Amino acid sequence: METPLHPATQMIHTGLDRSPFGELSEPIYLTQSFAYPSAEAAEARFKGEDDGFVYARYGNPTVKTFEQRIAALEGAEDAFATASGMAAVNAALMSQVEAGDHVVASRALFGSCLYIIENLLPRFGVETTLVDGGDLDQWRAAMRPETRAVFVETPSNPTLEIIDLAAVCEIAHGVGARVVVDNVFATPVFQRPLELGADVVIYSATKHIDGQGRCLGGVVLGSKRFIRDTLEPYMKHTGAALSPFNAWVLLKGLETLHLRVRAQAASAAQLADDVAAHPAVIRAIYPGRADHPQHELVKKQMTGYGTVLSFEVTGGQAGAFRFMNALNVILISNNLGDAKSIVTHPATTTHQRLTQDQRDALNVTDGLIRLSVGLEDADDLCRDLLNALGEV
Repeated sequence: METPLHPATQMIHTGLDRSPFGELSEPIYLTQSFAYPSAEAAEARFKGEDDGFVYARYGNPTVKTFEQRIAALEGAEDAFATASGMAAVNAALMSQVEAGDHVVASRALFGSCLYIIENLLPRFGVETTLVDGGDLDQWRAAMRPETRAVFVETPSNPTLEIIDLAAVCEIAHGVGARVVVDNVFATPVFQRPLELGADVVIYSATKHIDGQGRCLGGVVLGSKRFIRDTLEPYMKHTGAALSPFNAWVLLKGLETLHLRVRAQAASAAQLADDVAAHPAVIRAIYPGRADHPQHELVKKQMTGYGTVLSFEVTGGQAGAFRFMNALNVILISNNLGDAKSIVTHPATTTHQRLTQDQRDALNVTDGLIRLSVGLEDADDLCRDLLNALGEV
């Protein structure tokens, strides 16, 4: 029996189908359509009797290599790449529901995900219910016979709430619902939702998978039946396809994903302790700290603590802005998972469309800062943070 390759090795070699030229690096097939040797061959391709490619909106050799490689890392049967992370979220949900269905989601979601749950799905006759993700009784109470899907984000953005995936999956499967997990904060390196019972996993590949701020991308992973019978028809006819060039960039990102996120997480753990001890910080949130309210669940569910921490400074929005404007090394942006360290003020950016009551429910305060830790030297980042906190 052949010994299986470790994930770090799979991320370099899986899915590579070399051309007759024998190139070492993956080729970019920058084409939107394909030629057929005969009219009969074209007919067979469109009928599905031939597995070859038809049109880049349906599939492309470079995109396929990315899909195979990320599926190997995730332990999924299949994957379908999308133009962005939000395209992946939208497709994973919209493709499997219809009028009269019901979707349950955790309340602590990224603002655009909340838009899909609260605004978009109801337009098509799909009822939705938001619950406190950490309260299993709320999950149980929300389930109905018509519940088709459950959507969770763990750790959540930006307050890093952890949801008990195994328990939620058991509850959802009791009524026949699929569990869809946005795993972008944990990355496939630190959390494997499919092994905990989830049915579908989503990534914004724009974040850690690219990891260097170059391009957009997303991916949906799950069983071959779900990907090909449910998701693929939706994707083919709605058009949110990943470009071959972006797929190639993401393939290059996968080669170093394990190295990058482990280094970033090590720095994040150090910085979380440094920040927590500062008098200008009201609270520090990092899954790896013992004072995280779900730290024991984190140790059970994740193999690492992630690259993101959040903290609340004194002085509300004014204090947060003084802190951010005093930074010299760390940049202000709304991305995460990048090689560059980035701070974000969620209340005025990623979660600004929410009402004050919604932000209060999520504990997204005016003084809350989200820090995505990059690959800079941790001592330089610490010095930058402490100097800026002195200006609060």
